[in-house]
Amino acid sequence: QVQLVESGGGLVQAGGSLRLSCAASGSIFSINAMGWYRQAPGKQRELVATITSGGSTNYADSVKGRFTISRDNAKNTVYLRMNTLKPEDTAVYYCNVDYSYVSGRSYSRTGSWGQGTQVTVSS
Repeated sequence: QVQLVESGGGLVQAGGSLRLSCAASGSIFSINAMGWYRQAPGKQRELVATITSGGSTNYADSVKGRFTISRDNAKNTVYLRMNTLKPEDTAVYYCNVDYSYVSGRSYSRTGSWGQGTQVTVSS
């Protein structure tokens, strides 16, 4: 079982910055992709950014040029640096980790979600 601990959310004025962190621990053999998603009130959860084990990144068009995803493989941690925040960035942000674990005499692959951290951007 994997535990994901998120931190870094909060209240910020438009134009401000925040950095989210998500640390994974538990029965992990290796971590594949890591990512951030968000869900605003009344809306579906949407992808914000992902990063592969090799460092390739993918961003939603709405955050390109403002957000930066990064990871520290030694710490099993993924970060999301958010600059030039807008009120429409207000949402609960969730960390997602795609990982492999030992299962019997082989490996299995699955994903896990963090508990979510609130980001509120005031105008």
